[in-house]
Amino acid sequence: MAIDLNGMTWLNPPPLAELHEGALHVRSGHKTDFWQGTYYGFHRDDGHFLYLRRKGDFTAQVTFSGRYQMLYDQAGMMVRADSAHWMKCGIEYTDGAKHFSTVVTNGNSDWSAFRVEHDFELLSLRVTRNKDALFIQYRSDRISEWRMARLAWFDPSIEEVMVGPAFCSPQRSGFEAIFHDFELTDPASRDIH
Repeated sequence: MAIDLNGMTWLNPPPLAELHEGALHVRSGHKTDFWQGTYYGFHRDDGHFLYLRRKGDFTAQVTFSGRYQMLYDQAGMMVRADSAHWMKCGIEYTDGAKHFSTVVTNGNSDWSAFRVEHDFELLSLRVTRNKDALFIQYRSDRISEWRMARLAWFDPSIEEVMVGPAFCSPQRSGFEAIFHDFELTDPASRDIH
C-alpha cells in the first residue's frame, strides 16, 4: 500500500503531514471540523482535507488508521464542491467507541452514524459517484467484503468536485491518523447489490 501525493492539494493544511514508507502520517490542528449549522448551530470549515479534482462519475478508495481517543476524533474521505456542498465519511469516535459516520451537507449538514461492532486496525472506504448519488462502502482488516454504509443524494448539476482523505478533531488538537493509500478511478460499478 502507498499514497501518491502528486497533484494533490491541501485545504487547511495540518500541523503535521509526513510521508513514511509510502504512508501519510498526519496530526490535526486545534478544534478542527467540517459542519454547517444543523442542531449545533455552528458553521465550521477548518478541518483538514487533501484532494484531487475530478469531473463526472468516479470511484475513490482510501485505507487509513487512527488513534481515536477524544469525542468526535475522525478520519476518512471527503467529496466536496464548496463549503456548503460536500460529503465526509469514515470513522468517528463517539459514545466511547468507533462509529462509521457520514455527513452530507447541502446548505446544512446531516449526520448518520452506526457503531462498528468488530475491532479493527485498518479501515478502507470506497465512494462511487453515479450522477446524483454517492454510494458509500467500507471494509476492515477483519472483514473482506465491501459493506454498504449509505446511498446519499449529491447535486448532479455539480460537475467538478474535490476528492480525497480528510480528518479533524473538533474537541482537541493532536489527533493522529495514517492514510496508507488513496486511489481515484473511473466508477468501479453501478451495482449496489
